[in-house]
Formats: sequence, C-alpha cells, structure tokens
Amino acid sequence: MTPRQSQPKSHRAAYTAVVAAFLALVGCLGLTSAASASAAPYCGIVWGSLFKEAGNGGATSLAAVRAGRHDCYDRLVVDLNGGPAAAYHVEYVDAVYNDPRGDLVPLRGGARLKIVVYVPTNGTPAHPTELVDVSGYQTLRQAAYAGSFEGQTTIGLGVRARLPFHVFTLAGPGSGSRLVIDVAHQW
Repeated sequence: MTPRQSQPKSHRAAYTAVVAAFLALVGCLGLTSAASASAAPYCGIVWGSLFKEAGNGGATSLAAVRAGRHDCYDRLVVDLNGGPAAAYHVEYVDAVYNDPRGDLVPLRGGARLKIVVYVPTNGTPAHPTELVDVSGYQTLRQAAYAGSFEGQTTIGLGVRARLPFHVFTLAGPGSGSRLVIDVAHQW
C-alpha cells in the first residue's frame, strides 16, 4: 500500500481540492498575462528600449541640436551638414562620458541615452551642458555635449526614465540631413 492510498478519504479530498485550486489559479494567471501582453501599446508605440544603430551616410559635420514636444513623445533633432545622414548608435547607458577625456557628463533624469553620430562638430558648443532648452518637457530632461573626437560626436540625453525610443534619419533641409530621436512619454 502506498502512502497516498493509506490516507483517509477526507485528506485525499482536501489534497485534490488544493491541487485543483492551484491549477485554476495558475490558469487564471496565464490568461491575465496573455491579456495584458496583448493590450494596446501607448499611442501605438512599439519601439522598445534596446540600442539602435544604422547608416553610412556622407554628412560632413554636426550643425545644430534642437528639440520638440509631441502628444506621445518628446523629440531631439540633430541637424547635419553636407549630405545624407551620418551613421549613428543610440543606447541607454549607466553613465555618459566625455569623448576623449573620459570625464563623467552629469545628466538630469532617471535614465541616460548616449547618442553617437559619426561626424565631427563645427567647434565646441558655447554651453556644452545645455545643447537645447528642454525645461517643461514631459520626457526629456537635458541634452548635453559629450565631446567630438576622431570623426564622431557624442551627445548625452537625460530622460525621465528608461522609456521606449525610436531613431531615424530625414533628408534636408537643403543639402543636409537630420538624425531624429523620439522618446515616448510612457510605455
């Protein structure tokens, strides 16, 4: 006789009820997870927060940095001189460091995006810790110059939290191009 067979019927019934309740709970949790995973994304945004990189364009230098507010995201635009958009690499990092000195670039916000554009700047910005005024923005907290060395320019972007972001390039104005970084207001 096995230990289970030797249990009184009332214990087996209680055991069976507990197992059934557990399985029902697991089933409900599985359905809840599936339902929340299929919920509509915020503003239709499905960008994610992993690194983005692309390009091999022929831009010759970084011209300006500007920002804009939209209903579902905040935008940083990097204007480029002289041709198609340059190659870029954008990712969340623990800290942004000046290239080439290696000094920490302090940034406001709960998360930091490191933006590397593979073009030099036209000189050092007058106010490197504030490339553009983003006060009052929902997501962006600070855009700071982090150096230009050996044909690449680094910008630190402080954001409210690690949120989905999207990066793409546009032609113009004129013979230049633009690198656009959109950061969602929420997930």
